[in-house]
Amino acid sequence: MAKPGTFTCTACGAVHNRWSGRCDACGEWNSIIEEAPLSTGPKGKTLGGKRGTPLILTDLSTEEAPPPRTLSGIGELDRVLGGGLVPSSAILVGGDPGIGKSTLLLQAAARFAGAGLKTFYISGEEASAQVRMRAQRLGLGEAPVKLAAATSLRDILTTMESEKPDLVIIDSIQTVWSDTVEAAPGSVSQVRAAAHELTSFAKRFGTSVILVGHVTKDGQIAGPRVVEHMVDCVLYFEGERGHQFRILRSVKNRFGPADEIGVFEMTGAGLAEVANPSALFLSGRGAPTPGSVVFSGIEGTRPLLVEMQALVAPTPHAQPRRAVVGWDGARLAMILAVLEARCGIPFAGLDVYLNVAGGLKISEPAADLAVAAALLSAREDTALPAETVVFGEISLSGALRPVGQTENRLKEAQKLGFTAAITPSGGKTTGDSGLKLTHMGDLTTFVGDIFGAG
Repeated sequence: MAKPGTFTCTACGAVHNRWSGRCDACGEWNSIIEEAPLSTGPKGKTLGGKRGTPLILTDLSTEEAPPPRTLSGIGELDRVLGGGLVPSSAILVGGDPGIGKSTLLLQAAARFAGAGLKTFYISGEEASAQVRMRAQRLGLGEAPVKLAAATSLRDILTTMESEKPDLVIIDSIQTVWSDTVEAAPGSVSQVRAAAHELTSFAKRFGTSVILVGHVTKDGQIAGPRVVEHMVDCVLYFEGERGHQFRILRSVKNRFGPADEIGVFEMTGAGLAEVANPSALFLSGRGAPTPGSVVFSGIEGTRPLLVEMQALVAPTPHAQPRRAVVGWDGARLAMILAVLEARCGIPFAGLDVYLNVAGGLKISEPAADLAVAAALLSAREDTALPAETVVFGEISLSGALRPVGQTENRLKEAQKLGFTAAITPSGGKTTGDSGLKLTHMGDLTTFVGDIFGAG
C-alpha cells in the first residue's frame, strides 16, 4: 500500500495529517489538498529506483573566484545587493503597496539595461502602456528595457528561454499563475510553484531574476516562507507614506552582508539616493528640546544618526497609553519597568509616546539608553546638552552594557559636528574620537548625573 502524502492548505500553507473541509490555522473552507511524497524505491536506490549522479565533493581549502557583478550606478541599491547584481541570482523585493517598489525597480532596470544587460520588465498588475507612461514621467522613455504584461508562468518561461535575457523583473510574483497547479492565483501553492520555476530557470540559464512580493498587514512577504528560502536575496522596501524617506533593507543575502540598508528620497522625478542619510534624518532638528535625543546606531555596516523623540503627559484615561512608531513596543515597556524598579521613576498615570524621526525603524538594543534619555528628558522637561549623542544597552538589572562598533558610531557623530557622547563604560575604542566622552556604568548613575533625578 502506498504511503499517503501530506495535506497542505493552499491559503496559508499549514500542514495537516489528514484531509478536512476546513483549515484549523486560517479558517478557510475546501483549501486543503494532498501533496504526494517522493518515492523511496528499493533499498540502495532512490526516487522510484533510479540512481542519481554522484556529487563532486571539495574541501574547505578549495578557492573559487568571487562571482562577477554588474553595477547599476545607483549606489544605495548596489550597496544593499552586496556590491552589484550577481548573474543567476534570484532576488525577492517586498514592501507595502504604493511605497515605490515598481518605481525603484523600473529605475534599476533602466540603469542595468544601460550597463549592457538585456533586461525584461514583466508586469502582471499593469498594462505595458501604464509602465511606459511611468517610465516617461521618470525620464526613462529611451531606456532599452523590453516590456511585457503577462501572468501565465508557462508563457513567461517560454519567452525567457527563447530570448535569453540577462535580467528579468517580475512584478509581482502573486499575480503569476501556473496551469499545473489547481489553485487560484496568489494562493500559497501558486506562489510557491511560480517562485520555484523562476528560481530554477535563473540557476540553469544564468539569468538574474527579481521578484516583487506583496506584504501582509504584519509587514511580512505574503505567501509561504519557503519562497524566502528559495531565493538568494530578500529585500524589504520600508517607509511611511507621510515621509519622503524610503529604506531598502537586506534581510537575507547570499552574496553580501545582511541587514545592510540603502536610503532613498521620494521626489517628483522618482527615487533619489541619499549618500549621507544621517545628515538628512537630522536636517529638521532645531534647538535642543525636551524629549529629543540623537542616537548613533548601526544599520548593516553603516553608522547612522537618528533623532529619538518622546512625549510624556498626564493621561485623562484610567489606562495610560503607550504609543510607539519605529521601535519595539515590548522593549519600551521593559525600559519603563527598569526606570521604575531600579531608579524609582514612575510613569504610572502618564501617557508615553515614542517616535523615531524620519520614518526609520530601529531594532538594535543599542538604542535603549537613547530611549531612556528621551523619556527622562520629556518627563523632567529638561533638554539634553546640545550636540550630544547617546547609545548603549540597558539590562534588567539597570546596568549599562557596551555595544559593538563604538568607534564607528563616534566617528559618524564627529563627522556631523557633534562634540559629546554618552556611552556605557567598557566600550572599545582604538584612538581619540575627537568627542568628549561620558561613560556611565549603570542607569541610576546616568539618571542622577544627567538629569539630577532619581
